[in-house]
Amino acid sequence: MLTELATTLRAALGIHHKRDIQVAAAHLQPYLAQQSSESAILLGDDCAAIPQGDAYLLLAAEGMWPTLVETEPWFAGWCAILVNVSDIYAMGGQPIAVVDTLWTVSEPQAEPLWQGMMAAAKTFEVPIVGGHTNCHSPYAALSVAILGRAKRLITSFDAQPGHTLLWLGNLEGRSHPIYPFWDAATMADPATLRRQLALLPTLANQGLCQAGKDISMGGVIGTTLMLIETSGCGAVLDIAAIPRPAEVPLDCWLLSFPSYGFLLSVSPEQVPTIQTMVAAEGLACAAIGSITTGHTLTLTLGTESIPFWDTQRNPLTGFSSP
Repeated sequence: MLTELATTLRAALGIHHKRDIQVAAAHLQPYLAQQSSESAILLGDDCAAIPQGDAYLLLAAEGMWPTLVETEPWFAGWCAILVNVSDIYAMGGQPIAVVDTLWTVSEPQAEPLWQGMMAAAKTFEVPIVGGHTNCHSPYAALSVAILGRAKRLITSFDAQPGHTLLWLGNLEGRSHPIYPFWDAATMADPATLRRQLALLPTLANQGLCQAGKDISMGGVIGTTLMLIETSGCGAVLDIAAIPRPAEVPLDCWLLSFPSYGFLLSVSPEQVPTIQTMVAAEGLACAAIGSITTGHTLTLTLGTESIPFWDTQRNPLTGFSSP
């Protein structure tokens, strides 16, 4: 079973889309090499962490999948805010504001995109403060950029051999009828959702977690690959240990964007404290594997084990440990 599952996962579009990042890596890595170690802004994380005194400004941007913009514009607008907010919290930060860039063929086509963005901005209490709008475009497209601030960082570069991998997420939601998306946000109580997101900066500020990522498109499998690639480590992932809604098939869940989902790499002694804090918010938190030496992600399921991907031989994003 595991061999067939691994074959399906390797061929997944969500994972192969991550390889497009190699284009950016090829252009930006030479620039990174020219920076001094004291001023370097590491590339390949959920956000760029820009030192500012004793804290960090966090800067990120996301472009929305064109198919989603065309077929479900309200949902695309909502997700454009959601994914950016998630990136900020994933790095231990608090969002400050967003700007958007929007292209549509007409004003009526822009309206549901705006309605979705405004609904999410209200839910997450993150103002839209500017951007760019073109309603005379030959196509529809949407991207959003976000600014945040963090006191202490959770980064993709600090996973260490011996760390426990924790899956943190919300199993209260519903599957999207078409796309690999678990919606635990659009119908959630906004105050509860904001409080649950605030767990991430709390973990960072209390020194309980220094490494992790939000689970993005490509699911927990793609996110684990990105984490070990930037940290220069390997990992073992126990597929059976990953919390999953009963109605979602395993292969789909492993590649799904969970709307509220984070992969954390933490010292084993911190696991009980983190799980207690997470449980108090009604969320799921499970140990699903460990960080190892080397560069290989190994998948296990019951008594089966298979080397899934070597990020040194076969880079995913092209951004690696400095």
